[in-house]
Amino acid sequence: MATLEVLALVPARGGSKSIPRKNIKPFAGHPLLAYSIAAGLQARSVSRVIVSTDDPEIAAVAREYGAEVPFLRPDHLAQDHTPDLPVFLHALDWLAQHEGYRPDLVVQLRPTSPIRPRDLVDRAVALLAGHPEADSVRGVVPAGQNPHKMWKVADDGRLVPLLTVPGIPEPYNAPRQKLPPVYWQTGHIDVMRPRTLRELGSMTGRVILPVFIDPRYTVDLDTPRDWERAEYLALYGDLDMVWPGRAPRPLPARVSFIVFDFDGVFTDNRVWVDQTGREAVAAHRGDGMGVALLKRAGVAMLILSTEENPVVAARARKLGLPVLHGVEDKAAALRAYMAEHGLRAEESIYIGNDINDIPCFEVVAWAAVVADAHPEAKRAADAVLPQPGGHGAVRALADRLLREGRAVPPGGGGHGAT
Repeated sequence: MATLEVLALVPARGGSKSIPRKNIKPFAGHPLLAYSIAAGLQARSVSRVIVSTDDPEIAAVAREYGAEVPFLRPDHLAQDHTPDLPVFLHALDWLAQHEGYRPDLVVQLRPTSPIRPRDLVDRAVALLAGHPEADSVRGVVPAGQNPHKMWKVADDGRLVPLLTVPGIPEPYNAPRQKLPPVYWQTGHIDVMRPRTLRELGSMTGRVILPVFIDPRYTVDLDTPRDWERAEYLALYGDLDMVWPGRAPRPLPARVSFIVFDFDGVFTDNRVWVDQTGREAVAAHRGDGMGVALLKRAGVAMLILSTEENPVVAARARKLGLPVLHGVEDKAAALRAYMAEHGLRAEESIYIGNDINDIPCFEVVAWAAVVADAHPEAKRAADAVLPQPGGHGAVRALADRLLREGRAVPPGGGGHGAT
């Protein structure tokens, strides 16, 4: 099957009234439209990411974050009440006329929905690509309020039910479990066929498929207070969302070297201190078994810790692992260790939990953090493990590497997963 040409279009005009300059206003550390650009750039299925704007400043920011801006949108297509359809037709016409470019599918990524699951764009594109009878795909979440319990006010002042349900005479008095499920369209994503736009004159067409989104990702940026709530959700909501920056890297087919932070990975990040100042931590026995299984497979491992504490060295001895602790510059120490022992970066992974681990992420091919890691570490990592630190995260990762045939000795055999 031929690869589809998929265009992601980010509409970002300059004249926002409710929140001035909204599209380039900083949101959790990046301009708002950077999140939609990142969603397109990081999707495996998207071929090009283009921003349609009338504003040169927005165009400059868009290019800075990796999008193309091959044209400026005419002013008459950037008014308060301009609908989406003529904006998309303008982009398709310009690309066809000036570049001979005609995509198979078109994705709309609105800047005002910056909090997106990492896999959303690829799921939506695959859904439409797999259903040739469909005209479009639209992102939806379960509705927060059921319209079967909503009312209108008649001219004479009486309440009149908004909707009726066959077989349920009074749906507004029925338990919600008996009512038909309903969904609310969000601004996260739309995927259309060009013929839907051109021939049907519609952004959706007649056959519309739903791509379901966890409602935790839903925000509506209409007021400054909305903005504050959405930023807090992005920073502290523990969501696996798209962030501007590099795309998450895949787990290597061969993993011959694993680096572990200690506190917050092998432990739950707590410490017990007695009256003499002696410290103790709690470790998970399953993690010890995971390390033993990886050692049996020949994988090289290292504990790398900023904390200089006898408990780190004691646990490392128990596990039979080399340890570097009391390290200020963890990335420099890791590079030196790998060079000294001839360990290959492309077969190395790092498991951490906090911001001092982030510089090490770029030293290896893949980096993960535990489920209760610091939010900044989560954003910088390639993956978030499902288990919190000190509760079997190391064992779960070891089981995966062994099950998938990825665990191999440095420079040794083993074909790994493909």
